[in-house]
Amino acid sequence: EEIQSWNDTAALPLLPTDESVDVFTQLRKAPRLDLDDGKSWRARPYGEAHSKKCKEYMIPPGDTDSRAWPVFKGESFDLDTCETGEVYGYALPDVMGTWLESARRAQTRGSAYAEFSLEWARDPKCAPWLQCRLAFRDVARATDTRTVITSVVPPNVFLTDKAPYFLFPRGGEVRNQVYLYAVLRSLSLDWYARRFVETGLKFYLVNTFPIPRTSSSDHPLRRRAIELAGRLASPDERFAAWARGVGVACGPLAPDEKDDMIHELDAVVAHLYNLEEKHLVHIFETFHEGWDHEARLRATLRHFHEWKRRKD
Repeated sequence: EEIQSWNDTAALPLLPTDESVDVFTQLRKAPRLDLDDGKSWRARPYGEAHSKKCKEYMIPPGDTDSRAWPVFKGESFDLDTCETGEVYGYALPDVMGTWLESARRAQTRGSAYAEFSLEWARDPKCAPWLQCRLAFRDVARATDTRTVITSVVPPNVFLTDKAPYFLFPRGGEVRNQVYLYAVLRSLSLDWYARRFVETGLKFYLVNTFPIPRTSSSDHPLRRRAIELAGRLASPDERFAAWARGVGVACGPLAPDEKDDMIHELDAVVAHLYNLEEKHLVHIFETFHEGWDHEARLRATLRHFHEWKRRKD
């Protein structure tokens, strides 16, 4: 029964050592991402434009049209950058948008769109590609430096199915979106994902990721995770509206400041999972074979100890 609650295929995790059992068990106490309790926020992964089907609506890379928007694939963003310069192509917003709107308006049963209101589906201003979105790479491996590559992508961008993103049928406020981003980009969640991922972040795996939920939307750990992740996700003016919704500044960060925020975010998310210090150390020690983790672990533990003092 417990194993079946972890995922829908009764897959068993590949754990590095015997000590990993305690870490895995603690992470797994958090509810699944696809929680649908009718009250709290709800997120569903969604693939926007099938790579092959959307080609007829696209302008190939290299051709130019000032009116065209970029079409992102997985390699178009990385964990710490919203735009790598790699694109699948370009598309005119009225052409690609019209094609994508047909799926949104249809609200096909079983689709993530089916959970939204009719008013939302019919309102052109609510089109997801007009907003900042939380996306992730479909292609992923447990042996890569990082497995869950997620980023907040700018508005006026189309996404292929190799760069799925999250729709929020309920509780789609920016702060809920950035909270999910905070957890997904953490080492704790990535360590968990590496126990199951083989060649890709398939929806049936993503839906079962353990995502901590707090008793209050103003919980201090949740609030700090949102502040840190929101600032990390607001590198330039394209994210100004997103940053205002989170209540953070917008613009580039100095490298040292950015690194410190990442370290603190890892510590905060570890506390959200109620991990002990030994659990966090184990995550770092077993995360990636051969990686030089000592300096980052020390920096993260400083924040972990500070937040433990605040909690106590």
